[in-house]
Amino acid sequence: MSDFITLTGISAVGFHGVFSEERRDGQIFSADLKLYFDLAPAGESDDLNKTVNYASVAATVVEEITGPPLSLIEALATRISSRILGDFPLIKSVSVTVHKPDAPVGVNFEDIAVTIERGR
Repeated sequence: MSDFITLTGISAVGFHGVFSEERRDGQIFSADLKLYFDLAPAGESDDLNKTVNYASVAATVVEEITGPPLSLIEALATRISSRILGDFPLIKSVSVTVHKPDAPVGVNFEDIAVTIERGR
């Protein structure tokens, strides 16, 4: 499938991490998604009902970022992908990148991120 919708930089405060201070204080997490599905029906009809409402997708991502704490951003990316595939039946596959720019790794860095791709 070559058609996709991209959502970039969906962010919220989450309480994920292996250290107690991460779970206590929280930090900003952000996510980028590529939603793969056939965009032709929407493009040809100009009908919102034939596509995926990306506002709803973004709200779902925020729910997962702010949801129950996880130790790993790999698990958060997996949880986001499962929700997207479960809640939006038009989507055939999804790529999810979770960013943790304030991860406590002890050195200066710009960003740490994981990317997963999941499909039906």
